[in-house]
Amino acid sequence: MYGMVNSAFMDLLVATSGEEALQRVKSKAGVEDDMFILTESYPDEITYKLVGAASEVLDRPAGEILNQFGRWWVVETARKSYGHLMKSGGHNLGDFLINLPNFHTRVAMMFPKLQPPTFECTDVQPTELRMHYRSHRRGLSAFVIGLLEGLGEMFAVAVTITHEERLDDGADHDVFHIAWSEAKTS
Repeated sequence: MYGMVNSAFMDLLVATSGEEALQRVKSKAGVEDDMFILTESYPDEITYKLVGAASEVLDRPAGEILNQFGRWWVVETARKSYGHLMKSGGHNLGDFLINLPNFHTRVAMMFPKLQPPTFECTDVQPTELRMHYRSHRRGLSAFVIGLLEGLGEMFAVAVTITHEERLDDGADHDVFHIAWSEAKTS
């Protein structure tokens, strides 16, 4: 994963648990880097170690931490650092989700070593759809749910996410049913 992921995760830890907690997490994970180069690719193992150590240090399930990180990624990291890309993804949640493949194509132009997941939307209705999530990285479905919740916040709509099929339970890939309220107009 790129350094921006690990950097954002450390920012989340400092913002929610303090610098001391971050130092304990880094020590437990065996991560000595004080900072990560945002545009440099790092082994996925570093991110997994940071999340596992955070789970132990903060005494919270890793899935809960990944979910919180997904929301943080959208609301804090992506909107502040990559707002122009976020705005190009669509004017509402449904359009943004349908355009995720195009979004990742644009991001891959900036980050040539990027190995993004794939997202495919089916059963598209005005306020709901099914999203098929495929990735070579295991165990990140809670992060994806957090991303979806963060996108709901970004578009100011209430989102309901049902994890219908799970890779970890033997399915071919993860499938999420996503429903949202229509945005209120003034």
